[in-house]
Amino acid sequence: LCECFQWKKDPESQPGLPAWSEKDKEHLGEELSDVLLYLLRLADKCNIDLPSATLRKLEKNAKKYPAHLVKGSREKYTVYEGSAAAKEEGEEEAPGAKRHRAS
Repeated sequence: LCECFQWKKDPESQPGLPAWSEKDKEHLGEELSDVLLYLLRLADKCNIDLPSATLRKLEKNAKKYPAHLVKGSREKYTVYEGSAAAKEEGEEEAPGAKRHRAS
């Protein structure tokens, strides 16, 4: 899968991949399908309920990265004021880290 993007430049990776040929998009679809099939098989072999695990992860991320605070930011979750996950994990704010506040 990484090989599909490895030598592409940023402009070639725009949403919808408009600069890609149909052949390249088809190849990407095949690679993504391989990853999905492997993931599903691995979850099955490990007795992981993938749909439930996915929903739990989405809920956890929503708490770690509150949309009203993180939109447009690349900061680690620990810098967001009131981040429940940061408090649960007992992580301290990095010295000099900028605190984000809701408007």
